[in-house]
Amino acid sequence: MIKRRGFKALAAFAAAAFLLVGCSSTDGGGSDTSSSDSTGGSGGGDVTIGATFPILDQFLQTVADAMQSKADELGVTLNVVAADEQTDTQLGQVENFIAQGVDAILVIPVDTDAAGPMTQAAQDAGVPLVYVNRKPSDLPAGVPYVGSDSLYAGTVEMQALAEMAGGEGNVVILIGDPANEAAVQRTQGCKDVVDENPGMTVTKEQAGNWYREEGQNIMENWIQSGDDIKVVCANNDEMALGAINAIKAAGISLGADGILVGGVDATSDALASMEAGELSVTVFQDAAGQGAGGVDAAMTLIGGGIVDDYVDIPYQLVTPDNMADFQ
Repeated sequence: MIKRRGFKALAAFAAAAFLLVGCSSTDGGGSDTSSSDSTGGSGGGDVTIGATFPILDQFLQTVADAMQSKADELGVTLNVVAADEQTDTQLGQVENFIAQGVDAILVIPVDTDAAGPMTQAAQDAGVPLVYVNRKPSDLPAGVPYVGSDSLYAGTVEMQALAEMAGGEGNVVILIGDPANEAAVQRTQGCKDVVDENPGMTVTKEQAGNWYREEGQNIMENWIQSGDDIKVVCANNDEMALGAINAIKAAGISLGADGILVGGVDATSDALASMEAGELSVTVFQDAAGQGAGGVDAAMTLIGGGIVDDYVDIPYQLVTPDNMADFQ
């Protein structure tokens, strides 16, 4: 169990529950994502939460914005930093938060296989810790994870693509960062569905590390090699959009009459691509729900309460038939 922070934290938590005062984010050793029109507060502002992100791409910025909105609602100070995809930098940010005396720490880990030192540092200091969006592989009991089931995301993505392809054709997989649990599980979900369809085969897979430009470069190489591709199962929307750019540049059709492309996250760019008839499938990952859920979990721990080890924020399949619900 995480140690309680004492009377100060309990009193601040009680005050935060009754105050709706906004507090701005400040830099704690990395990128500052505060809004210039956030206002300072009192009472709940005695509680400070530090949050460290691997990067702040379109999706993770939405998570950060949701954390900020929830913190503003509760009158809590939120300090958001980004580690520029460096594991050592992120550990240093966690250590800085501890030295600054924050009341809780939120972490989206750079590497889900290397989160142990951050967990240990927070536990040794008695600081409540919550992981969000990416689940560490060695997460001990009593340290909550607020996020979604990545195996499910990859499974429903590929099920929809397989149905659109009539259960036939070659499949290529664009993998996120192989060190991330989400990439491993989404890839496995894709492969599981392909294995269930005798007419489908995974012919290529490569890590694009979540980036649009890497997804585009990989897809360009696959097209230039002359591979017969029917389905692109990408671990996220950014890589899927990169693949779409490459397919369009090559003059190849998208959709049922060409190459079907799927992603995960249901970002605004992805939904615009779907509306344009390019992206066939995505899976809504509730960034706002994860961000707000992380702050809620942290506040419960600060107040001495108990949080489930896994707080599920469900994925939802998005296709052209229901995309209007997510725009």
